[in-house]
Amino acid sequence: MAEPEMSVSPYWELTFDADGDVDDRQRERLLTQVVRRGVRHLVVFAHGWNNDRAAATRLYSRFFAPFPDLAPHAPLGYVGVLWPSMRFADERVSGFAPATAAPPTRPVLDKGSRHALLETFPGRATVVDQLARLLDQRPDDAGALDEFGRLVRLLVEVRPQGPQAAFAADTLAGGVPQGDPEMLFGDTVAICGEFAGALAETESAAGIRAAGPPRLWDGAHELLRQATYFAMKRRAGTVGERGLGRAVGQLAQTAPDVRVHLVGHSFGARLVSFALRGLPRGVRTVGGVTLLQGAFSHYAFAARLPHDPRSGGVLHGQQNRIDGPLVCCHSRHDSALGTFYPLAARTAGDSHSLTGFDAGRLLGAKWGALGHDGVRAVPDTPALGLADTLRLRLPTSGCVNIDAASVVRRGGPPAGAHSDICHQELARVVLAAGRVV
Repeated sequence: MAEPEMSVSPYWELTFDADGDVDDRQRERLLTQVVRRGVRHLVVFAHGWNNDRAAATRLYSRFFAPFPDLAPHAPLGYVGVLWPSMRFADERVSGFAPATAAPPTRPVLDKGSRHALLETFPGRATVVDQLARLLDQRPDDAGALDEFGRLVRLLVEVRPQGPQAAFAADTLAGGVPQGDPEMLFGDTVAICGEFAGALAETESAAGIRAAGPPRLWDGAHELLRQATYFAMKRRAGTVGERGLGRAVGQLAQTAPDVRVHLVGHSFGARLVSFALRGLPRGVRTVGGVTLLQGAFSHYAFAARLPHDPRSGGVLHGQQNRIDGPLVCCHSRHDSALGTFYPLAARTAGDSHSLTGFDAGRLLGAKWGALGHDGVRAVPDTPALGLADTLRLRLPTSGCVNIDAASVVRRGGPPAGAHSDICHQELARVVLAAGRVV
């Protein structure tokens, strides 16, 4: 198979498995070549949900393409992080849905998504087959939906003693990690109803004409999607702290003069944030962190939560590990984070009577994602517009929120503009965060 084309050079890849173990040959290649190639600024990008290496490489090539012209005299190098994540194949990632478009062909599990599930969750072929059969048959009884919920839990569960089990939470309640989301163990019928209502709302907002009232099996399909994304979120923390953080520490030993600039999209934003927690003590080579539509809690960096002063974010203070700012780009056009993330992220005890956008608005304050409304409850975090950011100098430390809705604005349901990130303006933000130009 031909190597995917890359728009920039020198470019390296770092591949990690679900437990954060790195491909040793790729790591050694990076460590031995980065100084030889004269690199002083290394931009490291971690993708979010994705299907395979080719798709990730296409994303990196598109995003990196403006860098040589934006910083023509900077000795730049580039790294693409590859980790086992997935996107449902039926999910559109760019472009507006036309007003006359037909509703998506849910709830059948399409061939591409089925293959991706088998690749992402090895050893669970029987579970995937049973899930696909239920979505195809759509039995008209609550017991079938309960069985579907049980199978979803089996698909995404991890060994309690394994490393991934410790990386699910974004916040700590009284020092104890936030529990698994209610969608995995609550009333499956009620949860499917909420997801179905949210889907109908996002499609209506995009001008898609619904073919009738929301259907519970539409919501079941979305439950599978969101549970899969929860597993990706958990993996992102594992790969970040156990994998990328350690690799950056090894690079700091080998090439202490190379400044590293971390960039992450979606769950990749969580990955690079947890990499800060995995840095060896004393490492100060990370010159900037840029989070693009980060799919994790907007309270992850908070010392205390507004609704519970006994609780705080699992990444509290990690922004101080950076020799530069932690920049969070967010957009109100991201319906994956604005509508579905709060529904999927909440834990037991929140209202079950909410659906659709109402649920997103009311639950968003507590369970919201920083890619939708920025870092929250961190004092002295400035809120900037993208135009101001490109015109002025960024702060040299701490958290910074940047409203990127002026460019991150295209995409159809259910994700909205979540993946609309390949813009020169955002490339300029990365360079500004790292003080490269």
